Amino acid sequence: MTGETPIDIAHHVLSELAIILAICTAVGAIARKIKIPDIVLYLLIGMTVGPTGLGWINVPADGALNQAILIFGAAYLVFDGGASLSLKILQKVWITIVVIATVGILITGAISATAAYYAMGVPVLVAMLIGAVIASTDPATLVPIFKQVPIRDTVSQTVMSESAFNDAMGAIATFAIVAVALGSGEFSASKAVLDLGYKAGVGAIIGIFTGIFLVFMVSKKKIGLFSGYSSVFKIVSILCAFLFSEHIGASGFMAVFILGIVVGNKHLLGAQFEEEDQVEFEGFVGVFALMMRMFIFLLLGSQVNFELMNQYLVGGVIVSLVLMFIARPITVFACCLPDRRANWSMNEMLFMCWTRETGVIPAALAGILVGMKVPGAEQVAAVTFIAILMTIIIQASTTPWLAKKLGLLKFGKDDIPTLG
Repeated sequence: MTGETPIDIAHHVLSELAIILAICTAVGAIARKIKIPDIVLYLLIGMTVGPTGLGWINVPADGALNQAILIFGAAYLVFDGGASLSLKILQKVWITIVVIATVGILITGAISATAAYYAMGVPVLVAMLIGAVIASTDPATLVPIFKQVPIRDTVSQTVMSESAFNDAMGAIATFAIVAVALGSGEFSASKAVLDLGYKAGVGAIIGIFTGIFLVFMVSKKKIGLFSGYSSVFKIVSILCAFLFSEHIGASGFMAVFILGIVVGNKHLLGAQFEEEDQVEFEGFVGVFALMMRMFIFLLLGSQVNFELMNQYLVGGVIVSLVLMFIARPITVFACCLPDRRANWSMNEMLFMCWTRETGVIPAALAGILVGMKVPGAEQVAAVTFIAILMTIIIQASTTPWLAKKLGLLKFGKDDIPTLG
């Protein structure tokens, strides 16, 4: 867009946003018709209309617009996932969540790194980076799936909570390895634990206080200063919690996730929204979450580098298959079986084995590594996008079918969920 005026650039950006919304609206209707999660089709369509396809959409991965959409969209979907959780259920499964989001990341990362080392012949540190980046599940991917597929609460809330908690662990593991790879430090288990505690703990504290402030400010039974502006004030709260947490080195995603939990369980604070505010709030949440899904996954698909993926295709596919069929099942059984309090059934654990999509956050980590020019970063990025495509296209699209087969749908195993 060299030589174009600001108005020309604005028109170009608005045109691309209009194309994205128009395409995604039509695709969403198709997804509902054929009963698969819409993010699967958004990703595929993004690959089709992106620069390497029809060229209708060209939003650079390192551009400010793309980063703003991905960061805020992911934060909003994490908040939305937190708001749908019940503290009563989380009290029952918290041990599994903590173990699978910490120890589980190490197990998954180690197995995936081993696969990368032998399948791709990469150096040990590069293999470890691949394992660390793709080990964490992605809340921006999983939250929309569970919003569309009504899975039994204990399972859906455990998987969503895990995905929100483990992004910090995945990032810590990734950058600890980067420090060694660049010769700027040595790995310290004690430092990593303290770093994880700081990121998760401080993020959670910020989320709690921001959530209480939000609830009190929009509830007429409390302060109620912004009771007529609940939706707008919610957006402001999400941005403030996320950005402040990131600014002080804490986990922004943890902050907005906990913020969502507080808002979703506002009745425990003795606060309620007025009926009019509640209707507006829920309607806004639904529409805005839908738009974020559209933008995130179409953009993610449009930025797939087919040339790079083709270069490492065989090794990347092998690593992704190991991730899906070996690493994840071992992780789930190792972390869930010892939790006698949750009393997981075999069907529930089998479902959790299959539900571990890779998405926006691993893609962001891979992009950061490329930007830092870390040795082997291109190989990491290629494997990450192969894992994203395989887990979303294969696993996300079969989630409704598997939930039905395992009898985990909330309204009965003989029903078929209506998505959208």
